[in-house]
Order: sequence, then C-alpha cells, then structure tokens
Amino acid sequence: MDSHPILADLLADVRALVECESPSADLAAVAGSADVVARIGAGRLGVEPERIVLDGRTHLRWRLGTGPSRVLVLGHHDTVWPLGSLATRPCTVEGGVLRGPGCFDMKAGLAMAFHALAGAEGVTLLVTGDEELGSPSSRGLIEDEARATRAALVLEASADGGALKTERKGVSLYDVRVAGRAAHAGLDPERGVNATLELARQALAVAALADPAAGTTVTPTTARAGTTTNTVPAEGSFAVDVRVRTVAEQDRVDAAMRALTPVLDGAAVTVLGGPNRPPLEARSSAALLARVRAVAGRLGLPEPRAAAVGGASDGNFTAGVGTPTLDGLGAVGGGAHAEDEHVLVDHLVDGTRLLAGLVADLLAEPTNVPVPTGAARP
Repeated sequence: MDSHPILADLLADVRALVECESPSADLAAVAGSADVVARIGAGRLGVEPERIVLDGRTHLRWRLGTGPSRVLVLGHHDTVWPLGSLATRPCTVEGGVLRGPGCFDMKAGLAMAFHALAGAEGVTLLVTGDEELGSPSSRGLIEDEARATRAALVLEASADGGALKTERKGVSLYDVRVAGRAAHAGLDPERGVNATLELARQALAVAALADPAAGTTVTPTTARAGTTTNTVPAEGSFAVDVRVRTVAEQDRVDAAMRALTPVLDGAAVTVLGGPNRPPLEARSSAALLARVRAVAGRLGLPEPRAAAVGGASDGNFTAGVGTPTLDGLGAVGGGAHAEDEHVLVDHLVDGTRLLAGLVADLLAEPTNVPVPTGAARP
C-alpha cells in the first residue's frame, strides 16, 4: 500500500479537524466540531454517525457492520484551547512536524481511526465531546459501550517516543471542609475554634496518606479559610488530588479520607468527593499489548514500547468495567495542552496501519474464545 496518498489524505483530515476549534466548555463550538467530525468520518467510513447529545454536549457513534460490535474504538473531539487560538497558532506542516491547537490531543488520532476502520465490520467508534472536562456527560455511554465489547482501543496520543499507554493512574478528588467557631482575634481569640489551624492539621494528615513506593500521590491543593484578618476563622476548606496505580490503593485512600476526624475541640470535618476515574492497571492491557506487538512484527513495524503515565483518559473508564483496554494508539508527538503541541508526520501512516492490523486481528478471533479481562470495579 503506497503511503503517499494515504498520508496526504490523513494530513488533510487532521487539518480540517484542527481548524474547527472545539473548546470543551463552549457547547456551540463542540456542536460545530461534531459536524466536521461527522462529515470527515462519514466520508472515510461510508456510514453516517448517530448524534448523541447529553447535557448539551455532542457525541458521535458509528456502528460499523450489521452484527454485534466486538471492538470499541474511543476518541474525543473537544480540546482545551479557547476560541481564537488558531489566530496565533495556525495549523501548519513544516519540516515533518504538524502543529495546531488540539492536533496531538487528539484530532490526529481521530483521522487515524477514520482511515484505519474503513471497511471494518463489528466495530463501534465512539467520539465524545467532553473528555477534557472529565467526561461528565459521556462516562455512562463509554462504560455501556465498553461492557458490550471484547476490547477497547483508545486513540489518545502516545507517550514519549511513541510508546503505548498500558497503565494510567486512577484519580480521586476531594473537598475537605472544616467548621470552627468565630471570635475576635484581638479581644478573645480563646473563645474561638480556629478553622485555619484545624485545616493545617488535616492537610498534613491527608498528605501523609501518600505512598511513593506504590506510586500513590495524595496532594492538598487549593485552600481557603476565614473572612477577615481580625477574626478567628470559623470555616475553611482545601481540595485534594489523589493519583493511584491500583484499585486497592484507591480504596485505601478513600477509606482513610472518610475516616478523618477533627483535632481541635469544637471543630468539625466534612469530606466530600471520592474516586473520579479508576486506574487502568497493567493487567487490563497486557493481552492487548502482546497482540499489538505480534501485529507489528507481521507488518514489519517496530515493536511498540509500553509506558505507565499519571494522566487519566476515558480508557480508565473502559478498564474500570473490566474490558481489556489499550491506550495511546494515536499520534506520536508531544506538547499536549502546551504551546509546542505537535505531531510527527512520519509516524501517522505506520500508526494507522498498526491500528488497522490490530482491529483486524481482534475481529478475526472466534467469538467463542474468552478474552482475558481485568476485574471490573464494583
């Protein structure tokens, strides 16, 4: 297969996607982007997508073939870049590097999926419009689609050097709120219960839940307390960001967070929030990693490397329901969410070939052969 016309078409599709700005919080922009994604996807796949609007956010779903779907291919078309970003960061291709807002995360991955899945049957391609916000409206849709398939392939950009993402940390988010009692800071501070002091003690206790050896980070972040400089603070709060490699660690930290108790007499502590995304554990991707490496060998492509990353994606959700998941199958490049966001053009065709080969390999497997799965999160 001659790579030159394929590359030209890939680049044209990526450019069209990038040049339709789609900041996640702008519902009209996301809807407009969905129109462009639908047009390009239908042109390559020969099938119109179903439009699914949830909480005003537009998602697209292609059912390829007439039988049940056995493979879920997952991506998103929203970006972190505000409207007007193209004026200062236009889409360009120079020296083998494609640049433009959202090109790496992850519009190049969408173009790759459209080309790789042309002619496939038994595949669902789901393109969501709120991933950068944490997938608030699409999470249930993603999980339902994953439960119905035997494998989930995520077209997020690759890790450094083109490595596939075989582990992603799970995320938990908390808001720790402290109640004390106000008093005049100069006249009778002893009559108060100082929420700032209670907050400090709780923040230290929370930070101590981290376990570097297990890869668990527990980080108090934004904080606030009090109202005026001459008043003993009566209330305050701080946010907590938790990243874990395993469900067991996520559960351990969650139990400890909910067991927090006040240190000062008269203070009260309330903990809100909890697990946001389960981890994508190595066991969820191990079988698919072995398969894609075998496919790469048959295609004469370099053996893909594996990487564990701290960031989360919708692949956390698919792994969380027990579906084998392989992430990072999209573009090779760098600078996600940053000024130097870019895609390495030379890798686009080989990445598309690898994805097409992996999908074909999965579809060739008899339906009665069990697929190893990770345990679903309860």
